[in-house]
Amino acid sequence: MTKVWFTWQVSRLGTISPQDDPRFHNLRLLRSRRVGPTTYRRLIAEHGTAQVALAALPDIAAAAGVSDYKICPEGVIFAEMKAGQAAGAQLLVQGSDDWPMVINDLSDAPPMLWTLGDIALLQRPMVAMVSARNASSLGTRMARKLAADLTDAGFVVVSGLARGIDAAAHAAALQGGTVAVQAGGVDVIYPAENSDLAHQIAAKGLRLSEMQMGLQPQARHFPARNRIIAGLSRAVVVVEAAAKSGSLITARNALDQNRDVLAVPGHPFDARAAGCNMLIRDGATLVQSAADVIEALGTLLITAPERTPPLSHRPPAPRRSLKESAALHNQILDRLDASPLAEDQLIRDLGSPAPVVTPVLIDLELDGRITRSSGVYCCALADHCKPRNIFPFTFKLIQRYFRFRLGEITLH
Repeated sequence: MTKVWFTWQVSRLGTISPQDDPRFHNLRLLRSRRVGPTTYRRLIAEHGTAQVALAALPDIAAAAGVSDYKICPEGVIFAEMKAGQAAGAQLLVQGSDDWPMVINDLSDAPPMLWTLGDIALLQRPMVAMVSARNASSLGTRMARKLAADLTDAGFVVVSGLARGIDAAAHAAALQGGTVAVQAGGVDVIYPAENSDLAHQIAAKGLRLSEMQMGLQPQARHFPARNRIIAGLSRAVVVVEAAAKSGSLITARNALDQNRDVLAVPGHPFDARAAGCNMLIRDGATLVQSAADVIEALGTLLITAPERTPPLSHRPPAPRRSLKESAALHNQILDRLDASPLAEDQLIRDLGSPAPVVTPVLIDLELDGRITRSSGVYCCALADHCKPRNIFPFTFKLIQRYFRFRLGEITLH
Protein backbone atom coordinates (compact mmCIF):
# COMPACT_ATOMS: atom_id res chain seq x y z
CA MET A 1 0.00 0.00 0.00
CA THR A 2 1.36 3.41 -0.96
CA LYS A 3 1.58 6.00 1.82
CA VAL A 4 0.21 9.37 0.81
CA TRP A 5 2.38 12.30 1.89
CA PHE A 6 1.42 15.94 1.94
CA THR A 7 3.39 19.04 2.78
CA TRP A 8 2.89 21.25 5.83
CA GLN A 9 3.51 24.97 5.61
CA VAL A 10 5.50 26.53 8.44
CA SER A 11 6.07 30.27 8.39
CA ARG A 12 9.65 31.34 7.56
CA LEU A 13 10.73 27.68 7.34
CA GLY A 14 9.43 26.76 3.92
CA THR A 15 7.67 23.45 3.14
CA ILE A 16 8.49 20.42 5.28
CA SER A 17 7.08 16.98 5.98
CA PRO A 18 4.47 16.84 8.78
CA GLN A 19 6.60 14.34 10.73
CA ASP A 20 9.44 16.88 10.80
CA ASP A 21 7.16 19.33 12.62
CA PRO A 22 7.40 18.75 16.41
CA ARG A 23 3.71 19.64 16.67
CA PHE A 24 2.87 16.45 14.79
CA HIS A 25 4.14 14.32 17.68
CA ASN A 26 2.60 16.59 20.33
CA LEU A 27 -0.77 16.31 18.62
CA ARG A 28 -0.44 12.55 18.23
CA LEU A 29 0.26 12.16 21.95
CA LEU A 30 -2.71 14.34 22.90
CA ARG A 31 -5.08 12.47 20.58
CA SER A 32 -4.05 9.04 21.91
CA ARG A 33 -6.62 7.11 23.91
CA ARG A 34 -7.00 8.12 27.58
CA VAL A 35 -4.55 10.99 27.23
CA GLY A 36 -6.17 14.27 28.24
CA PRO A 37 -4.53 17.62 29.02
CA THR A 38 -3.40 16.63 32.51
CA THR A 39 -2.02 13.23 31.49
CA TYR A 40 -0.36 14.82 28.45
CA ARG A 41 1.57 17.28 30.61
CA ARG A 42 2.67 14.59 33.03
CA LEU A 43 3.93 12.39 30.22
CA ILE A 44 5.90 15.30 28.76
CA ALA A 45 7.28 16.18 32.19
CA GLU A 46 8.37 12.60 32.79
CA HIS A 47 9.79 11.77 29.35
CA GLY A 48 10.96 15.16 28.09
CA THR A 49 9.49 15.10 24.56
CA ALA A 50 6.31 13.89 22.89
CA GLN A 51 8.26 11.39 20.76
CA VAL A 52 9.80 9.71 23.80
CA ALA A 53 6.43 9.74 25.59
CA LEU A 54 4.73 8.12 22.58
CA ALA A 55 7.32 5.35 22.55
CA ALA A 56 6.82 4.71 26.26
CA LEU A 57 3.01 4.91 26.25
CA PRO A 58 2.28 1.26 25.32
CA ASP A 59 4.62 0.02 28.09
CA ILE A 60 2.99 2.34 30.61
CA ALA A 61 -0.43 1.03 29.62
CA ALA A 62 0.78 -2.58 29.73
CA ALA A 63 2.22 -2.08 33.22
CA ALA A 64 -1.21 -0.79 34.25
CA GLY A 65 -2.85 -3.96 32.88
CA VAL A 66 -3.97 -2.66 29.46
CA SER A 67 -2.49 -5.16 27.01
CA ASP A 68 -4.15 -3.98 23.79
CA TYR A 69 -3.30 -0.28 24.06
CA LYS A 70 -2.49 1.47 20.78
CA ILE A 71 -1.42 5.06 20.33
CA CYS A 72 -3.21 7.33 17.87
CA PRO A 73 -2.41 6.27 14.27
CA GLU A 74 -0.23 8.59 12.21
CA GLY A 75 -2.89 8.74 9.51
CA VAL A 76 -5.36 10.36 11.89
CA ILE A 77 -2.88 13.14 12.66
CA PHE A 78 -1.99 13.55 8.97
CA ALA A 79 -5.70 14.04 8.24
CA GLU A 80 -6.20 16.53 11.07
CA MET A 81 -3.19 18.65 10.12
CA LYS A 82 -4.21 18.55 6.47
CA ALA A 83 -7.72 19.70 7.44
CA GLY A 84 -6.19 22.50 9.48
CA GLN A 85 -4.05 23.56 6.55
CA ALA A 86 -7.07 23.51 4.20
CA ALA A 87 -9.06 25.68 6.62
CA GLY A 88 -6.18 28.16 7.01
CA ALA A 89 -5.93 27.31 10.72
CA GLN A 90 -2.79 27.58 12.85
CA LEU A 91 -1.91 25.13 15.62
CA LEU A 92 -0.54 26.77 18.77
CA VAL A 93 1.40 24.66 21.29
CA GLN A 94 1.79 25.55 24.95
CA GLY A 95 5.15 27.21 25.53
CA SER A 96 5.39 28.80 22.07
CA ASP A 97 5.85 32.57 21.66
CA ASP A 98 2.24 33.03 20.52
CA TRP A 99 0.73 31.02 23.36
CA PRO A 100 -1.67 32.92 25.72
CA MET A 101 0.19 32.63 29.03
CA VAL A 102 -2.88 33.58 31.08
CA ILE A 103 -4.55 30.25 30.26
CA ASN A 104 -1.76 28.34 32.02
CA ASP A 105 -3.54 29.11 35.30
CA LEU A 106 -5.98 26.34 34.41
CA SER A 107 -5.16 23.06 36.16
CA ASP A 108 -6.27 21.29 32.97
CA ALA A 109 -5.21 23.92 30.44
CA PRO A 110 -5.32 22.72 26.83
CA PRO A 111 -1.80 21.85 25.59
CA MET A 112 -2.71 22.92 22.03
CA LEU A 113 -5.21 25.21 20.33
CA TRP A 114 -6.36 25.38 16.73
CA THR A 115 -6.84 29.03 15.75
CA LEU A 116 -8.37 30.95 12.85
CA GLY A 117 -7.64 34.66 12.66
CA ASP A 118 -5.44 37.16 14.48
CA ILE A 119 -3.48 35.31 17.17
CA ALA A 120 -1.95 38.60 18.38
CA LEU A 121 -5.25 39.20 20.19
CA LEU A 122 -4.26 36.47 22.67
CA GLN A 123 -1.51 38.72 24.05
CA ARG A 124 -3.95 41.48 25.02
CA PRO A 125 -6.02 41.58 28.25
CA MET A 126 -9.34 39.82 27.76
CA VAL A 127 -12.75 39.97 29.42
CA ALA A 128 -15.34 37.23 28.95
CA MET A 129 -19.03 37.94 28.43
CA VAL A 130 -21.42 35.02 28.91
CA SER A 131 -25.17 34.57 29.16
CA ALA A 132 -28.09 32.32 28.40
CA ARG A 133 -29.09 31.79 24.78
CA ASN A 134 -32.67 33.04 25.20
CA ALA A 135 -31.57 36.61 25.85
CA SER A 136 -33.96 39.46 26.48
CA SER A 137 -33.96 42.65 24.43
CA LEU A 138 -32.49 44.61 27.35
CA GLY A 139 -29.83 41.95 27.91
CA THR A 140 -28.80 42.07 24.25
CA ARG A 141 -28.56 45.86 24.32
CA MET A 142 -26.51 45.72 27.51
CA ALA A 143 -24.14 43.18 25.96
CA ARG A 144 -23.58 45.35 22.88
CA LYS A 145 -22.87 48.43 25.00
CA LEU A 146 -20.50 46.62 27.35
CA ALA A 147 -18.60 44.93 24.52
CA ALA A 148 -18.16 48.15 22.53
CA ASP A 149 -17.01 50.14 25.56
CA LEU A 150 -14.63 47.42 26.77
CA THR A 151 -12.90 47.19 23.39
CA ASP A 152 -12.65 50.99 23.30
CA ALA A 153 -10.79 50.70 26.61
CA GLY A 154 -8.30 48.22 25.13
CA PHE A 155 -9.80 44.90 26.18
CA VAL A 156 -10.55 41.94 23.94
CA VAL A 157 -14.03 40.45 24.41
CA VAL A 158 -14.17 36.65 24.72
CA SER A 159 -17.35 34.62 24.32
CA GLY A 160 -18.63 31.29 23.02
CA LEU A 161 -20.20 32.13 19.62
CA ALA A 162 -23.62 30.99 20.86
CA ARG A 163 -26.86 32.67 19.86
CA GLY A 164 -28.13 35.59 21.93
CA ILE A 165 -25.73 37.49 24.17
CA ASP A 166 -22.59 35.77 22.80
CA ALA A 167 -23.40 36.78 19.24
CA ALA A 168 -24.29 40.35 20.28
CA ALA A 169 -21.03 40.75 22.21
CA HIS A 170 -18.90 39.38 19.35
CA ALA A 171 -20.59 41.62 16.78
CA ALA A 172 -20.16 44.76 18.90
CA ALA A 173 -16.48 43.97 19.58
CA LEU A 174 -15.46 43.07 16.03
CA GLN A 175 -13.62 46.31 15.34
CA GLY A 176 -11.82 46.42 18.69
CA GLY A 177 -11.00 42.74 19.11
CA THR A 178 -12.99 39.60 19.92
CA VAL A 179 -12.16 35.92 20.49
CA ALA A 180 -14.73 33.15 19.94
CA VAL A 181 -14.05 29.89 21.78
CA GLN A 182 -15.79 27.01 20.02
CA ALA A 183 -17.05 23.75 21.50
CA GLY A 184 -16.40 21.73 18.33
CA GLY A 185 -13.67 21.92 15.75
CA VAL A 186 -12.50 25.40 14.84
CA ASP A 187 -13.67 24.75 11.28
CA VAL A 188 -17.19 23.75 12.40
CA ILE A 189 -19.57 26.67 12.86
CA TYR A 190 -22.27 26.14 15.48
CA PRO A 191 -25.00 27.27 15.51
CA ALA A 192 -25.40 27.62 11.74
CA GLU A 193 -27.27 30.91 12.17
CA ASN A 194 -23.97 32.51 13.26
CA SER A 195 -22.13 31.53 10.05
CA ASP A 196 -21.75 35.10 8.77
CA LEU A 197 -20.59 36.30 12.18
CA ALA A 198 -18.11 33.42 12.45
CA HIS A 199 -16.55 34.32 9.10
CA GLN A 200 -16.28 37.98 10.19
CA ILE A 201 -14.58 36.94 13.43
CA ALA A 202 -12.05 34.82 11.51
CA ALA A 203 -11.32 37.84 9.29
CA LYS A 204 -11.15 40.55 11.98
CA GLY A 205 -10.86 38.70 15.28
CA LEU A 206 -9.99 35.14 16.33
CA ARG A 207 -11.73 31.77 16.57
CA LEU A 208 -10.11 28.95 18.53
CA SER A 209 -10.76 25.45 19.82
CA GLU A 210 -8.89 22.65 21.58
CA MET A 211 -10.92 20.03 19.71
CA GLN A 212 -9.83 18.18 16.59
CA MET A 213 -10.67 19.61 13.20
CA GLY A 214 -14.10 18.68 11.88
CA LEU A 215 -15.55 17.66 15.28
CA GLN A 216 -19.27 18.37 15.61
CA PRO A 217 -19.99 19.82 19.08
CA GLN A 218 -21.88 17.66 21.58
CA ALA A 219 -23.40 18.65 24.91
CA ARG A 220 -20.40 17.32 26.84
CA HIS A 221 -18.03 19.64 24.94
CA PHE A 222 -19.57 22.90 26.16
CA PRO A 223 -18.35 22.75 29.80
CA ALA A 224 -14.82 22.18 28.44
CA ARG A 225 -15.26 25.21 26.18
CA ASN A 226 -16.49 27.28 29.14
CA ARG A 227 -13.34 26.59 31.14
CA ILE A 228 -11.23 27.97 28.27
CA ILE A 229 -13.40 31.10 28.09
CA ALA A 230 -12.78 31.68 31.80
CA GLY A 231 -9.11 30.73 31.54
CA LEU A 232 -8.36 33.25 28.79
CA SER A 233 -10.05 36.11 30.60
CA ARG A 234 -9.05 38.48 33.38
CA ALA A 235 -12.71 38.63 34.43
CA VAL A 236 -16.04 37.05 33.52
CA VAL A 237 -19.13 39.22 33.13
CA VAL A 238 -22.45 37.35 33.33
CA VAL A 239 -25.03 39.45 31.49
CA GLU A 240 -28.08 37.21 31.88
CA ALA A 241 -28.36 33.76 33.42
CA ALA A 242 -31.11 31.61 34.87
CA ALA A 243 -30.62 29.88 38.20
CA LYS A 244 -29.34 26.69 36.48
CA SER A 245 -27.69 28.29 33.46
CA GLY A 246 -24.47 26.97 31.94
CA SER A 247 -23.11 30.51 32.34
CA LEU A 248 -22.87 29.84 36.07
CA ILE A 249 -20.47 26.97 35.27
CA THR A 250 -18.24 29.49 33.53
CA ALA A 251 -18.52 31.77 36.58
CA ARG A 252 -17.52 28.91 38.90
CA ASN A 253 -14.57 28.09 36.63
CA ALA A 254 -13.51 31.74 36.84
CA LEU A 255 -13.67 31.71 40.64
CA ASP A 256 -11.63 28.49 40.73
CA GLN A 257 -8.98 30.25 38.65
CA ASN A 258 -8.96 33.35 40.89
CA ARG A 259 -10.64 35.48 38.24
CA ASP A 260 -13.04 38.32 38.98
CA VAL A 261 -16.73 37.48 38.47
CA LEU A 262 -19.12 40.30 37.68
CA ALA A 263 -22.83 40.26 36.93
CA VAL A 264 -25.49 42.54 35.50
CA PRO A 265 -28.50 42.73 37.86
CA GLY A 266 -32.02 42.03 36.65
CA HIS A 267 -35.60 42.22 37.84
CA PRO A 268 -36.42 39.68 40.58
CA PHE A 269 -39.46 38.49 38.60
CA ASP A 270 -37.38 37.76 35.47
CA ALA A 271 -36.19 34.13 35.55
CA ARG A 272 -33.44 35.02 33.07
CA ALA A 273 -31.85 37.25 35.72
CA ALA A 274 -32.07 34.82 38.64
CA GLY A 275 -28.51 33.50 38.19
CA CYS A 276 -27.01 37.00 37.96
CA ASN A 277 -28.87 38.14 41.08
CA MET A 278 -27.65 35.04 42.94
CA LEU A 279 -24.05 35.81 41.94
CA ILE A 280 -24.36 39.40 43.18
CA ARG A 281 -25.91 38.19 46.43
CA ASP A 282 -22.95 35.84 46.89
CA GLY A 283 -20.34 38.56 46.32
CA ALA A 284 -19.99 39.11 42.56
CA THR A 285 -19.36 42.71 41.50
CA LEU A 286 -22.47 44.47 40.25
CA VAL A 287 -22.08 45.83 36.72
CA GLN A 288 -24.01 48.77 35.32
CA SER A 289 -21.46 49.86 32.73
CA ALA A 290 -18.02 49.03 31.34
CA ALA A 291 -16.56 51.46 33.88
CA ASP A 292 -17.51 49.02 36.67
CA VAL A 293 -15.59 46.22 34.92
CA ILE A 294 -12.53 48.40 34.32
CA GLU A 295 -12.56 49.60 37.94
CA ALA A 296 -12.76 46.01 39.23
CA LEU A 297 -9.81 44.95 37.09
CA GLY A 298 -7.62 47.86 38.20
CA THR A 299 -4.01 47.48 37.03
CA LEU A 300 -4.56 44.14 35.30
CA LEU A 301 -4.76 45.98 31.97
CA ILE A 302 -1.01 46.60 31.99
CA THR A 303 0.10 43.49 33.87
CA ALA A 304 1.54 40.67 31.76
CA PRO A 305 2.37 37.20 33.13
CA GLU A 306 5.93 35.93 32.94
CA ARG A 307 6.74 33.36 30.32
CA THR A 308 7.62 29.88 31.46
CA PRO A 309 9.82 27.48 29.47
CA PRO A 310 8.11 24.79 27.37
CA LEU A 311 7.56 21.49 29.12
CA SER A 312 9.86 19.81 26.60
CA HIS A 313 12.79 21.74 28.10
CA ARG A 314 12.22 20.46 31.62
CA PRO A 315 14.36 17.57 32.92
CA PRO A 316 12.69 14.15 32.86
CA ALA A 317 11.57 12.53 36.09
CA PRO A 318 13.54 9.55 37.46
CA ARG A 319 12.70 6.11 36.06
CA ARG A 320 10.98 3.47 38.19
CA SER A 321 10.78 -0.30 38.03
CA LEU A 322 7.57 -2.18 37.29
CA LYS A 323 7.72 -3.76 40.74
CA GLU A 324 7.85 -0.35 42.39
CA SER A 325 5.00 0.84 40.18
CA ALA A 326 2.85 -2.16 41.10
CA ALA A 327 3.46 -1.54 44.80
CA LEU A 328 2.47 2.08 44.45
CA HIS A 329 -0.62 1.05 42.46
CA ASN A 330 -1.86 -0.93 45.45
CA GLN A 331 -0.98 1.77 47.96
CA ILE A 332 -2.84 4.43 45.97
CA LEU A 333 -5.93 2.25 45.45
CA ASP A 334 -5.95 1.40 49.17
CA ARG A 335 -6.24 5.12 49.95
CA LEU A 336 -8.91 6.03 47.39
CA ASP A 337 -12.63 5.46 47.33
CA ALA A 338 -15.58 7.30 45.81
CA SER A 339 -14.82 10.37 47.95
CA PRO A 340 -12.40 12.87 46.37
CA LEU A 341 -8.87 13.16 47.77
CA ALA A 342 -6.54 16.06 46.89
CA GLU A 343 -3.41 15.09 45.00
CA ASP A 344 -1.02 16.81 47.42
CA GLN A 345 -2.70 15.09 50.37
CA LEU A 346 -2.44 11.73 48.61
CA ILE A 347 1.28 12.26 48.01
CA ARG A 348 1.81 13.20 51.66
CA ASP A 349 -0.11 10.11 52.80
CA LEU A 350 2.05 7.88 50.60
CA GLY A 351 5.27 9.42 51.90
CA SER A 352 6.90 9.23 48.45
CA PRO A 353 8.33 12.07 46.32
CA ALA A 354 5.94 13.64 43.82
CA PRO A 355 8.13 12.71 40.78
CA VAL A 356 7.77 9.07 41.81
CA VAL A 357 4.02 9.15 42.53
CA THR A 358 2.77 11.16 39.54
CA PRO A 359 3.87 8.64 36.84
CA VAL A 360 2.01 5.90 38.72
CA LEU A 361 -1.08 8.10 38.83
CA ILE A 362 -0.78 8.35 35.04
CA ASP A 363 -0.75 4.54 34.82
CA LEU A 364 -3.93 4.28 36.86
CA GLU A 365 -5.63 7.02 34.83
CA LEU A 366 -4.73 5.26 31.58
CA ASP A 367 -6.13 2.04 33.00
CA GLY A 368 -9.36 3.83 33.95
CA ARG A 369 -9.06 2.75 37.59
CA ILE A 370 -8.95 6.29 39.00
CA THR A 371 -10.35 9.59 37.80
CA ARG A 372 -8.99 13.09 38.27
CA SER A 373 -10.83 16.42 38.29
CA SER A 374 -9.60 19.82 39.48
CA GLY A 375 -6.65 18.39 41.38
CA VAL A 376 -8.55 15.67 43.28
CA TYR A 377 -8.69 11.91 42.71
CA CYS A 378 -11.47 9.37 43.08
CA CYS A 379 -11.56 5.64 42.52
CA ALA A 380 -13.34 4.87 39.24
CA LEU A 381 -14.03 1.20 39.99
CA ALA A 382 -15.49 0.28 43.35
CA ASP A 383 -14.07 -3.26 43.21
CA HIS A 384 -10.50 -1.89 43.26
CA CYS A 385 -10.95 0.40 46.23
CA LYS A 386 -11.39 -0.38 49.86
CA PRO A 387 -14.19 1.46 51.67
CA ARG A 388 -13.06 3.63 54.53
CA ASN A 389 -14.14 2.49 57.95
CA ILE A 390 -15.57 5.56 59.68
CA PHE A 391 -17.09 3.63 62.59
CA PRO A 392 -14.19 4.11 65.06
CA PHE A 393 -14.16 7.87 64.46
CA THR A 394 -17.96 8.13 64.75
CA PHE A 395 -17.98 6.06 67.96
CA LYS A 396 -15.29 8.22 69.56
CA LEU A 397 -17.19 11.38 68.62
CA ILE A 398 -20.41 10.09 70.22
CA GLN A 399 -18.51 8.91 73.29
CA ARG A 400 -16.88 12.32 73.67
CA TYR A 401 -20.27 14.04 73.39
CA PHE A 402 -21.82 12.01 76.24
CA ARG A 403 -18.75 12.49 78.44
CA PHE A 404 -19.12 16.22 77.89
CA ARG A 405 -22.80 16.10 78.85
CA LEU A 406 -21.89 14.22 82.05
CA GLY A 407 -19.29 16.84 82.93
CA GLU A 408 -16.35 14.49 82.64
CA ILE A 409 -14.54 16.63 80.09
CA THR A 410 -14.46 20.25 78.98
CA LEU A 411 -14.47 21.17 75.29
CA HIS A 412 -12.00 23.86 74.19
